Amino acid sequence: MNDVYQNPLCERYSSDEMKRIFSNDTKFSTWRKLWVALAESQKELGIDISESQLSEMRAHLYDIDYEKAARYEERMRHDVMAHLHTFGDCCPSAKGIIHLGATSCYVCDNTDLIVMREGLFVIRRLLVNCIAAAADFAEKHKSLPCLAYTHFQAAQPTTMGKRAALWIQDLLSDLEQLEFLISSVKLLGCKGTTGTGASFLELFEGDHEKVKKLEKLIAEKMGFDECYAVSGQTYSRKVDYNIMSVLCGIAQSASKFSNDIRLLSHLKEFDEPFESGQIGSSAMAYKRNPMRSERIASLSRYIIIDVLNPAMTAAAQWFERTLDDSANRRISIPEAFLAADAVLSLYINIIRNGVVYPKVVEKHLGEELPFMATENILMHCVKNKGKSRQDLHEAIRVHSVETAKNIKHNGGENDLLDRIAADARFGITREEIDVIADAGRFTGRAKEQTEEFLSDRVLPVLTKYKALTGAEIVIKV
Repeated sequence: MNDVYQNPLCERYSSDEMKRIFSNDTKFSTWRKLWVALAESQKELGIDISESQLSEMRAHLYDIDYEKAARYEERMRHDVMAHLHTFGDCCPSAKGIIHLGATSCYVCDNTDLIVMREGLFVIRRLLVNCIAAAADFAEKHKSLPCLAYTHFQAAQPTTMGKRAALWIQDLLSDLEQLEFLISSVKLLGCKGTTGTGASFLELFEGDHEKVKKLEKLIAEKMGFDECYAVSGQTYSRKVDYNIMSVLCGIAQSASKFSNDIRLLSHLKEFDEPFESGQIGSSAMAYKRNPMRSERIASLSRYIIIDVLNPAMTAAAQWFERTLDDSANRRISIPEAFLAADAVLSLYINIIRNGVVYPKVVEKHLGEELPFMATENILMHCVKNKGKSRQDLHEAIRVHSVETAKNIKHNGGENDLLDRIAADARFGITREEIDVIADAGRFTGRAKEQTEEFLSDRVLPVLTKYKALTGAEIVIKV
């Protein structure tokens, strides 16, 4: 269908799995499953519903006649009633008992909660695989000294693995929030038009225990431990905000990672995966743009902004129900999940398959390390060669100024260490200087911190979620 708008999240970015979760087939077949669960539970509690009626309903969970439903909706202007009639046409003997005592939100809201939880399970798997891939990267490069930056200005060195540990720490925080969220999502249940359960109390002739039991049975049949204790006609829209907030947090972590990768790509210390036939620029054939990282940044920005939708929706609800949430939620919630799915898939692809260039990393460190090494050289000469600290401090200042001037004005190399070795006031050989200025002496506990972090914090998480690791990731464009 090239003559009408298609959502790029579906065409270009998100996985088939996530698209299926938020598909019409999943949505409307879940509506039917909920109608079956309601009827089964009502039968178990004494309502006159036959097994043949239930069997008829179960036989038509997936054969949805969308054209018929569209015709019904065109006339009724009500999607739930349209699909209720469409389902009833498939199940003539059960038509009279389908949706008995329920309101539209029984199928709509419960389905949304079921679908979002399924989406969160996918996000969890992707997040665990991000952590696993980043942990492999950190372990591999834990000892590789690299220039660290504050304000994107050269600062005390770290290691490439330690930098990855910072990415992982953010992801672990996201996983912790995600797990809490998954454990807290409940089913709406069947509370009727204003959340009082009045229609079901009437159905069960005033038996409060049966009304309560009805919700428990439906929850169990739909794979939930419990329902929200109270609600209006809908569940609180703060649930949507809480879910979207976790996706927003993941987007923040991924965006920070992508920014670092983009900067490393500029420095030529890291390359994203790049297929043999891939084109970086339509004009500049030599370019290898970090397009995957840029896409992460772009989609993450969308998720971060999208979280305003459920925030405003939750704030704008009136009393027990208002419909200004519906159209917004149909768009904002699925798109947040589709975008988060794409972002995490790209993250995994980059960290698993990207390439680090140690020689370039070493070159950049070597351009700045001489300045950082001067204090250690000064202390060595004072302590072991009996030199005057004040004299050598002034000598280092003069040499440093001249070196910096040569680099900036003439594009020269950093020859500060050669200047010091040639200055008799220091009485030190270039070999001695090389030992003092070894990059590994300037990274502090970066290697050890990375090892301890991976062992103490990351490994227990990966062990817990071992069954989720090893996910195959396909990047479409």
